[in-house]
Amino acid sequence: MSTTDPRPRFVSGAPRHLTPAPRWIADELLGGRPAAGTDTPPVTIREARADDAGDSGVAGYRALRRAVFCVEQGLFPDRPTADLDDHDADPRVVVLLAHDADGTLLGGVRLGPARAAHPDIGWWTGSRLVVAPTARRRTGVRVGAALVRAACARAEAAGVLRFDADVQAAGAVLFDRLGWARVRDCEVAGAPHVTMRWPVTRVQDLVVATKAPLGALVGGLGPAGFVGDDGAPVPGTDVVACCDAIVPAMVERDPEWAGWAGVLVNVNDLAAMGAAPVGLLDAVGARDASFAHRVLSGVRAAADAYGVPLLGGHTQLDVPAALSLTALGRTDRPVPAGGGRAGHRVRLTTDLGGGWRPGYTGRQWDSTTSRTRAELAATVGAIGPDAPHRPAAAKDVSMAGLAGTLGMLAEASGVGAVLDVAAVPRPDGATAGDWFTCFPGFGLLTADDPGAPAPDAGPAVSAECGELVPGAGVRLRWPDGEQTEAVTAGVTGMGRAGAPAHHPEEIR
Repeated sequence: MSTTDPRPRFVSGAPRHLTPAPRWIADELLGGRPAAGTDTPPVTIREARADDAGDSGVAGYRALRRAVFCVEQGLFPDRPTADLDDHDADPRVVVLLAHDADGTLLGGVRLGPARAAHPDIGWWTGSRLVVAPTARRRTGVRVGAALVRAACARAEAAGVLRFDADVQAAGAVLFDRLGWARVRDCEVAGAPHVTMRWPVTRVQDLVVATKAPLGALVGGLGPAGFVGDDGAPVPGTDVVACCDAIVPAMVERDPEWAGWAGVLVNVNDLAAMGAAPVGLLDAVGARDASFAHRVLSGVRAAADAYGVPLLGGHTQLDVPAALSLTALGRTDRPVPAGGGRAGHRVRLTTDLGGGWRPGYTGRQWDSTTSRTRAELAATVGAIGPDAPHRPAAAKDVSMAGLAGTLGMLAEASGVGAVLDVAAVPRPDGATAGDWFTCFPGFGLLTADDPGAPAPDAGPAVSAECGELVPGAGVRLRWPDGEQTEAVTAGVTGMGRAGAPAHHPEEIR
């Protein structure tokens, strides 16, 4: 890259580790390509810890903040620590620093958890955005816009589900142009500001990708009261049938884990219906016998771990990788997903043990392969036929993630939902964004009257973390009382499940 190349470069750590960025990154961060023929030096944005005062970049950034906020604008008294606060001492907070080719600091921005003395629940704020006076009119490079866009990308990469900033009133127009939403007017350091919010659409994007087409494809399929449920009660019997397939790419990439996961998702579906599993059937496609053996090894291992007999199935060779399983269970009182109503409390029962499955970090949490048969049976039987209490509605957390699955339960019940972010049980090794959108191994969402007893799910934990409300969609409720939209409306388009022929409590 020549010294006249206008494209920014992004690094983590010392400036000597500069790596060229592709053209599309420059276009995205700078809001458009600079005019042809400009002789603009490259801009590098690097990250440092906000509390690392020994870092020359952080020291320069603090000095620039003093020059602009204390001296130029008079927002704070002119002394070295006037504009410092708890966020500058929080080791989780980062600063993004924009440098010229010769190392000159052009500007910086600070971002991290909104509450310095509290756990990171996926709520971050950006603050102390500053651009050097000499960099405010740089031809072809919009330093402030580049820093704001980089901050949004960095926050989302950290699993943030809410990202706010209190912006000086004069600068709010820049944030408007960059896609931020205005929340309210406010005051900071005696000066008018505007609280702005970056629209984090991670949950909605997952819902659209995984569940939105279902209404047009399978809408209305299933017995009355169980449309779109995790399983289907077989009419005239106490049998519940479930069927799930594993994504072919996953079968090809990790056949043993795919076999295990095929059993896992089907047994979880039975668990959400309140049914005790009695048997499994599999259908396997493989390029050869050796590959089929690997898939079936995973299926057998999981069936043995759960103590569910593998009854048979179908295997075909010389075909692309494929795996689906059917699970059969029994209960005379199936629990519907559509049994909720406004005013019901939402509870998450989930196993926080284990960790990310290797190769699936941020997407699949493996809490099951390390559990004993007794522990797995306890999770599966949490609301099963022998449970002392069965909730009004239930659904297991699957491809749509926690928030998306709650949206499916609410949709089937003809209501909306609010999820209290801080009350959601979450393992230490998962960000809020990852945990709200991943497959958690075992995760059971239930809705019931306030004060209803928690399911006994062995090693799993259980906590009330929301409620069903009139309306549609899912909103996230934060400790300051703010609510942000996670799911805009119905998830699948299948609508309300309708009433079953008999109330589940009357089925005998």
